[in-house]
Amino acid sequence: MRGVASKMVLSTLSTFPFPTSSVIKLETLPLKNGGVTRIGGVTASLVPRNRKLTGCSVSDVSASTETNVPFPTDYTELLEQARVAVELAMKDNRQLMEIEFPTAGLASVPGDGEGGIEMTESMQLIREFCDRFISSEKTTRTRIFFPEASEVDFARQSVFSGASFKLDYLTKPSFFQDFGFVEKVKMSDRVKAGDELFLVAYPYFNVNEMLVVEELYKEAVLNTERKLIIFNGELDRIRSGYYPPFFYPKLAALNKTFLPMMETVYYIHNFKGRNGGTLFRCYPGPWKVLRRVGNKYICLHQQVTMPSLKEVALEILPAN
Repeated sequence: MRGVASKMVLSTLSTFPFPTSSVIKLETLPLKNGGVTRIGGVTASLVPRNRKLTGCSVSDVSASTETNVPFPTDYTELLEQARVAVELAMKDNRQLMEIEFPTAGLASVPGDGEGGIEMTESMQLIREFCDRFISSEKTTRTRIFFPEASEVDFARQSVFSGASFKLDYLTKPSFFQDFGFVEKVKMSDRVKAGDELFLVAYPYFNVNEMLVVEELYKEAVLNTERKLIIFNGELDRIRSGYYPPFFYPKLAALNKTFLPMMETVYYIHNFKGRNGGTLFRCYPGPWKVLRRVGNKYICLHQQVTMPSLKEVALEILPAN
């Protein structure tokens, strides 16, 4: 496994002391006895693109309940919601998908947990997700990419022991690894003819990892029937401009070349502080900004396209 590294925090915007106003209680998502009924067997229902929804009435989105997925109460429910979301996205021919949620607790933010521990927790959750989503006859046609070869060894000896999934890696450590240099692995050499699904595990520790993921998509997924899922890649670092384009021009370019092709099928990002809340999305539903009040989640705002974290922290949450 990698050495211990501090996680970069994206959620600091949420702690600004903006004055609060009254909560618009347009929709409540009840929490029943610490849990709610799982979803399953749903069909997709989409609202027209580019339509911004400021209210949270279910009728604004769809007459059905498929887009009104409640915020999960535990990781078991979360993984079930993510499974259904991916299945619906695949039925809609989405090839490049993202799943993103905190692993240190459903109410946690980046930085709450130690980096190495969060990666191990992600590995465990990936295994549970794969066991739910991938049928036994397709395990050998699923290739799971970890950031480094050492993590593949760890996975085989622990979480993925005895599993039939193909485990692989994105980068190879070099002599100068401590200075941020790794050897690039040619992705066309890693992929085999029988591969149908690629799942990439938390490619964010080194800036080169997401560039390799883009290469994997271009060389092995684009113009094929294959699918690629990025699991907890912390893509908000790239979206938010955390990496200065002057120093990381290739990484910054992904905002124009790679990320626009991606469907974020499942997403949770929490904002702490006085105007705290949660940005939540479960495909094919809209993006929702939620706030927990007592034992319920109140929907403050929703829209079809993903709002930026800055917009949620500085505009939507303080206004509600």
